[in-house]
Amino acid sequence: MRNSETQSRNRQLRAYFPLFDSQNATEERGFSYIPENSTRFLRDVFPILITLAAPVQISEIFESIQGEGPWAETRSLFVRTSGCNLRCWFCDTPYTSWQPDGTSWTLGQLCLRIEQSTAPDVVITGGEPMLVEQVVPLTEFCHSIGKRITIETAGTIDRPVISDLMAISPKLRNSVPTDAVWTSRHDRTRHQPDVIHEFLRRYNSILKFVVDSAADLQEIETYLLEFPESRPDQVWLMPQARTREQLAEKVDWVRQAAEQHGFQFSSRLHIERFGNRRGT
Repeated sequence: MRNSETQSRNRQLRAYFPLFDSQNATEERGFSYIPENSTRFLRDVFPILITLAAPVQISEIFESIQGEGPWAETRSLFVRTSGCNLRCWFCDTPYTSWQPDGTSWTLGQLCLRIEQSTAPDVVITGGEPMLVEQVVPLTEFCHSIGKRITIETAGTIDRPVISDLMAISPKLRNSVPTDAVWTSRHDRTRHQPDVIHEFLRRYNSILKFVVDSAADLQEIETYLLEFPESRPDQVWLMPQARTREQLAEKVDWVRQAAEQHGFQFSSRLHIERFGNRRGT
């Protein structure tokens, strides 16, 4: 870009963001909020921010129903980022973690795809979407066009996103893999209480635990003692299952355990209806 064009764009940005620094755009105020005059913002400034953002590795984008949690059955556009800082042995999207793949999308391409979707909800998931710094302006764009936003995260990384539902899936000991590299790395990373406290303070949040065996219930109770601000109605138990058969084996006793503890129960409707297939 020519120097005169760069100066012109920076003047436009500073009109909205007094702390904007063209060399370090994401660390200041520029990506932390949507201005009140969002029409002018989208017309004049957001295209500039799009050109500044690096491409994002996206595993898949598809429309389906939300299969988990309080907004299950809701028609949603899923934006699945590639890459994860954990390696759960039971990961049902290994193509975002153990063998990450994906396609490079610009922020502009993602925004256009979201704008074209008629689904009322956008679910930003992974992998771990909070690894991606562009998730902040992406959620700001979704909010500005009236989409309801869910972030699905393990709760290990904090970014100032806009989110209508922070669906936190804390990783218990039952998630630790047997792997020369990842056993210790995963175990060190999986629990970040400062991040969880912040999410519970700032967002409409749920804690969605993957339950593999009855032994996990005691760990969940102990875990929740660390977060007295959480309420029982925010706690969801969900069976660890990657196939319809595994789901059928666990759904009844996990539902019963949730009821006994005063928690919520979540099935996995996408597995129940479609099996563990990409794009569902």
